[in-house]
Amino acid sequence: MKRELDNLITQMHAGGITYDEAVREFKRRFILEVLSSHRGNQCKAAKELGVHRNTLSRILAELKIDPGLVRTAQRRPPQRERGAFEASKRGA
Repeated sequence: MKRELDNLITQMHAGGITYDEAVREFKRRFILEVLSSHRGNQCKAAKELGVHRNTLSRILAELKIDPGLVRTAQRRPPQRERGAFEASKRGA
């Protein structure tokens, strides 16, 4: 993993990415990963990140992350859509 990170940093530096841009993108991706692992539950994500729930909410606003989109991306389709999908698989 360290080698991958070293390569990524070298590529970012060669690509002219600024320190602020790199830090912002890292924070954004890391927080999205933790938030996704908790299915958008901000309280659980904040606890894992070691920050207060209000701090996480502020960070999400700063990074323009909509936690609602994380939750909806994790949901299963409605029953009627799942049934139609299963029926189409059987008929294929």
